Amino acid sequence: MELWNRALDVIEEALEGGEVDVRQAAAAALTSEYQLRRVFSVLAGMPLSEYIRRRRMTVAARAVREGEEAVQDIAVRYGYTSADAFARAFRAVHGVGPVQARRPGAVLRSQPRLSFHLSIDGRTDMEYRIVVKPAFRIVGRSTRATVVFEGGSPELDRFVRALPDSVWATLEELSDQEPQGSLSVWNDVDGTGLVEGMAAEYYLGAATNRPAPAGYDELAIGAHTWAVFTASGPFPVTLEALWRSVGGEWLPANPYRLLPVPQLVRADYHDDEGTHADVELWLAVESAA
Repeated sequence: MELWNRALDVIEEALEGGEVDVRQAAAAALTSEYQLRRVFSVLAGMPLSEYIRRRRMTVAARAVREGEEAVQDIAVRYGYTSADAFARAFRAVHGVGPVQARRPGAVLRSQPRLSFHLSIDGRTDMEYRIVVKPAFRIVGRSTRATVVFEGGSPELDRFVRALPDSVWATLEELSDQEPQGSLSVWNDVDGTGLVEGMAAEYYLGAATNRPAPAGYDELAIGAHTWAVFTASGPFPVTLEALWRSVGGEWLPANPYRLLPVPQLVRADYHDDEGTHADVELWLAVESAA
């Protein structure tokens, strides 16, 4: 994980000044901007942009508390064009503005500097396979929903439960290739990495080369190499843990990097309530060599 910590070093050094160049940080880690953003959000539990904002305001708070510089000067030093813009960002993190922060007894919030560590205590080998697939389409029903990494999404649960039996039967008929059956697919439209709390396109569909029936949505996916990971257990906890293992263990140890391609999730549920499942996670990758 040393290379990933280099990316955090680049971010830390750029907190003073204008926008943090995430592409430069990714280059320091010998990875892509997409992978850095995607994996960071999974491992840290927050978007990379939010971490940068919190760290910048944590560092800026020291200058504010010392009281030796005008707020306008501090604002410019940390990349803001005006004291008002800086004050809004400061208040969003600390709950008080810069002027209030200088008063005795003011309570501020701190975002610690994060670092990546590879834990090997008690871990078992991860099972995966590499699959090369030609282009295909996801055909099914779609909606815009809020991305949730942990705990499941009531919004998506309502969407899925509202689908009539005829849709499930159609998806079964459409499925003509791996991954078989109905799939959950997040479409990261802008290619910057899914961020928890953002709105994105969600598809419940089947991988197919068959024509889309009337009233069904479709998403074209190009030819790629896919890393396929499997796990079994309580749902969605097992899927969440699988994603963390991929980001924190498999990617650092293998010569692949993620591509900005929709991820595919197949869940074979053990019960009607959907509380336990066999899970497959399909991630498009390319060689990092």
